[in-house]
Amino acid sequence: MRPMSARSALRTLILAAIASPWLADWGAAAEPRDTAQAVVQVYGARARGVKGWFAVHTWVAVKPSDATAYTVYEVIGWRLRWSDSALVVRARQPDAPWFGSKPELYVEKRGPGVDELIKRIDKAARDYPYAQEYTLWPGPNSNTFTAWIARHVPELELDLPATAIGKDYLGSTVFAAAPSGSGFQFSLAGLLGIAASGVDGLELNLLGLNFGVGPCGLKLPLLGRLGTPRLGEAIATKKPLER
Repeated sequence: MRPMSARSALRTLILAAIASPWLADWGAAAEPRDTAQAVVQVYGARARGVKGWFAVHTWVAVKPSDATAYTVYEVIGWRLRWSDSALVVRARQPDAPWFGSKPELYVEKRGPGVDELIKRIDKAARDYPYAQEYTLWPGPNSNTFTAWIARHVPELELDLPATAIGKDYLGSTVFAAAPSGSGFQFSLAGLLGIAASGVDGLELNLLGLNFGVGPCGLKLPLLGRLGTPRLGEAIATKKPLER
């Protein structure tokens, strides 16, 4: 058998990464009536159409203790055609496919202390400064929103993949915490920058394309991540967090 060329190997990796959301198992979210625990989950799925080759759409799902449904927070750009806000807060199944693309679970927290995280997520979502604007590239977009949440709730320890284009958009700010809310980031309008933290690893952003390496593996454009997301501990803390 002839060895696979480097070009063929790269093409295979790209196709596998793009197809993976379609092949992923659907069912990462427990039925809310089956668990009394508070739950926070962050998901991503390939965007619609050609955009899906390059980027994912991400969202945050929460279920307070004893709640009978999940609430999902996400930014949807086309809502601005008829609404003054792209921010959507609604009850829906958090692990449902996104226009046919099955989601990947990036992080999960559940148990004691998570109700406090949910309150902070809700406040951060309602304080999101770009709810009335949306730019596919380099942001602000749905991934800018998810990174905004993660920066304000660093206990999530969220490590977004390279395909979460827009996560590095900081508006007029140049320095901030990395998208996980830890470490540091330097970013020029989401087009050029560098980020480093114990969660994100080391990332380089060139024109919105991410290259990096971290605890979860290698991060590359198109592929997203070669490795397994670090979902985090099942229980965020043994005692409720104090603000």
